[in-house]
Amino acid sequence: MMKTLLVRGMLAGLIAGVLATLFAYLFGEPSVNAAIGIEEAGTAAHSHTHEPATTGPGTAEPAEQPEEELVSRDVQSTIGLFTGVGLYGIAIGGLFSLAFAFVYGRLGRLRPQVTAALLTGGAFVVVFFVPFLKYPANPPAVGQPGTIGTRTELYFGFVALSLLVGILAAAFGRKLADKLGAWRGALLACAGYLVTMALAAWLMPIIDEVPATFPASTLWSFRTASIGTQLTLWITLGLLFGAFAKKALKKSEPVAA
Repeated sequence: MMKTLLVRGMLAGLIAGVLATLFAYLFGEPSVNAAIGIEEAGTAAHSHTHEPATTGPGTAEPAEQPEEELVSRDVQSTIGLFTGVGLYGIAIGGLFSLAFAFVYGRLGRLRPQVTAALLTGGAFVVVFFVPFLKYPANPPAVGQPGTIGTRTELYFGFVALSLLVGILAAAFGRKLADKLGAWRGALLACAGYLVTMALAAWLMPIIDEVPATFPASTLWSFRTASIGTQLTLWITLGLLFGAFAKKALKKSEPVAA
């Protein structure tokens, strides 16, 4: 059964990745292209403000030529986007199926679709939305090249912390539900998670490298498209996997009997 759920979870993740790629291409790529145009315009303006250094009378050092792209922009926005989001969807789908197998039956006598829906909502908040609030995604031309390593470490560190606190909150919430009831236990667990993550967000470093001249509309469009892409992926994954899990568990009932 575990293998069946894993395969169906990866399949659901692949389909979700395809739909998320389509959403990102339609709604995210325009803001990415606009940000790239701003970055190229700023680079060109910066190069024109510096006169070439002379090495002798009537001679000048040639201007530095821009580096040639190893992968064209068209490939990045199509095949590259599909590959990245698709692999991400497959990985998330596999992990999601393992989490489903662990929690199914431990949240009460809930149907597979309901369990998958609750797990999807919790995973979206813990894995993406809360870390996004602290360290939101930025388009090209935003952020200093020298801090990319630090920014990446802080983001994934915050994701790992959010996941750990979320798992602990779910475990304590299950114990509290036995004593105080399901609703009270769930509310206390959610409150504990939110308070802990709010404190962690306050203590962790703030990164704000958005230039004052960067258009707010482009930044807003990019970030809303990022949220929409993740919503598309997670909602599709939850709905598809819930249906797949229902069929798999239904087929296994006669065997178990």
